[in-house]
Amino acid sequence: MHKSGYVNIVGTPNVGKSTLMNALMGDKISIITSKPQTTRHRILGIMSDDEYQLIFSDSPGLIDAPAYELQSKMNRFAYSSFEDADVLLFVIDLFESYTGDEKVLELLKKADAPKILLINKIDLARNENQVVELIDKWSKVMKFDHIFPISALQNQGIDHIRKLLIDLLPEGPVYFPKEQITDKPERFFVSEIIREKILNQYKQEIPYSCEVLVESFKEEVVKSGPILKIKVIIYVDRKSQQSIIIGKGGKAIKGLGISARSDIEKFFKTKVYLELLVNVKEGWRNQDRELKNFGYDG
Repeated sequence: MHKSGYVNIVGTPNVGKSTLMNALMGDKISIITSKPQTTRHRILGIMSDDEYQLIFSDSPGLIDAPAYELQSKMNRFAYSSFEDADVLLFVIDLFESYTGDEKVLELLKKADAPKILLINKIDLARNENQVVELIDKWSKVMKFDHIFPISALQNQGIDHIRKLLIDLLPEGPVYFPKEQITDKPERFFVSEIIREKILNQYKQEIPYSCEVLVESFKEEVVKSGPILKIKVIIYVDRKSQQSIIIGKGGKAIKGLGISARSDIEKFFKTKVYLELLVNVKEGWRNQDRELKNFGYDG
């Protein structure tokens, strides 16, 4: 018997969904920063063995009041996670305060799939009572099939969750080739690595006004050996943001390029030549055509 299914990770922004996905996969599939709305797309991580195929889904956190069409598209990716799940992992952390009226709870209550509540970031708990009180509180909010305190960052409880998920999987086909670990192409991971560096390097609204597009991606062999030549365009919302990304004398974008190239080389295990350009595309976050060009076709 072969078991397979979609294990969809849901919750509000910045509770550690992407960190959990990477911990469950044992590899970095989703980018991680301390800023909310880091994840913009729905990303699949595929873990296969002879007897099973676990398909983890990391999606954007639900945004209660989208300010841009981009955020509405992100919400659509998030909504889809409630529709095709074989198991739902609902992630909260110690610091959230729910009123009970949130959209994510409404969707969760309607879902038919088994529901597992994961209380993340327990390594930051003041004491054991804080976690016990949360378990008691959420047990009264809705019926969960299982509730577990975890720390995705510290890998606490991850092995147990993974074994439980394999047990819960229904009998099913092989959805993806067994050697495949994600549904996204190589270019996607280049753009995500660069976007992660932008989120970490720049402040305030700047990272949220940026989109990264890989214009060319070529493998070549030179005298020193194989090299990956990548040309990337960073799109910003306004002219003033372009100068901030570039920085005085190009210092900021040079630092961005060095940091991103290092991670891209680690990801692809080869030398990389990275060219970064910055273009202005005013109002792109509210333009449906541009959003489709950037892969937000949900």
